[in-house]
Amino acid sequence: MMMGYEEDGQKYVSLAGLRARGWTGGIVQRLLGAPDRLAVNPRFRSAPHTRLYRAERVEAAERSQGFRAVAETAGRRSEAVRAALERRRAEVMERVRNEPIEVPRLDPGKLALRAVEHRARHCPGSAEGPGERPETEAAAVEGASRASLDRWKVEYLRHRLGGYDQLLDRLPVGGRSSGRAEAAALLRRRVYAAIAEAYPTLARECERQARDQWHGPPP
Repeated sequence: MMMGYEEDGQKYVSLAGLRARGWTGGIVQRLLGAPDRLAVNPRFRSAPHTRLYRAERVEAAERSQGFRAVAETAGRRSEAVRAALERRRAEVMERVRNEPIEVPRLDPGKLALRAVEHRARHCPGSAEGPGERPETEAAAVEGASRASLDRWKVEYLRHRLGGYDQLLDRLPVGGRSSGRAEAAALLRRRVYAAIAEAYPTLARECERQARDQWHGPPP
């Protein structure tokens, strides 16, 4: 979007230009009101018209006491919002770092059956009909490779621990400053580490899945 515009010797400032100068939407509405011109966007003609304000009117408003007062108020409000969001982000990160992660402890046979059942529910076609499910699960356990069973077990345990994702719900939505990606990555690492601690035989599979989630699966 254009920042400035000139026509017939008259200079204009776009709404984007005003924002770059420290204006907010509320200040524009309060001190300038309706735009002086509506211009067609030169790059995207189907886009909404660009609102333009005469530069001399903008500069006069910026020299006024009213602009300084509302700009200072808006700045304090923005700073307070940023501080509140940062406090919330820090609180959530602290919980993500320290929240105890309770992994369900099951004997190996039961864990294998639960893992196969979980796979059957989430992978259509991987099991027979409901009436044959117990035999099918037992057969699947017997016929599966160690690597497959380990993968299914970790996936099942991760599903059981999915409630910890609610820790992320208090983070601000959107934007890099929200910290959501950082918090989610830390939580994933902690969940995998907790599973590996509870089930040492699954440690290698936990490491593999964590690595794949971080870097992506191999092509």
